[in-house]
Amino acid sequence: MSKGNFDKALADQLADLEKDQQPDRDLWPGIELALSSDIAESSPTVAGKKLYLVAATVAVFGLIGWLSINQQEVSLTGDELVASLSAQHQKQKNALLVRFQDQPALTQNWQTQLTELDDAAEAIKMALENEPNNMALLKMLQSVHQQQINLIERVHSPKWQQMSQI
Repeated sequence: MSKGNFDKALADQLADLEKDQQPDRDLWPGIELALSSDIAESSPTVAGKKLYLVAATVAVFGLIGWLSINQQEVSLTGDELVASLSAQHQKQKNALLVRFQDQPALTQNWQTQLTELDDAAEAIKMALENEPNNMALLKMLQSVHQQQINLIERVHSPKWQQMSQI
């Protein structure tokens, strides 16, 4: 079918359509029912319930926002961070020493090495007093603490465990 024939056939079919179409049934009762239900929903009790729902939603989101802001303020910095790291390390070190107190040490000078690492940690803490937020010093302190933990574990682990770690 060519374009001209298609356009003519379409125009003929459109001309055959009735200009004024009537619905199969009366639509006014449905429209009246919809309007009256909208009016009933906007009554003061329903509107008040919606207002309470909106207020409760805003309050919940406000509380969540406030709590998230307060959580961020709790993060430690400077001297508090150093004190917290040191306290946590001391607890871990003491727990290991108690755990291994009945096991023989594999070397004799491990306590001297532990003391030297303690001295290094104290020197880093003194430097952190001048620069409490220096990340390099904080990482060094964590490294010294981890070296102490590793030393205690290695000195007290049986030889067969040392072989498997190599």
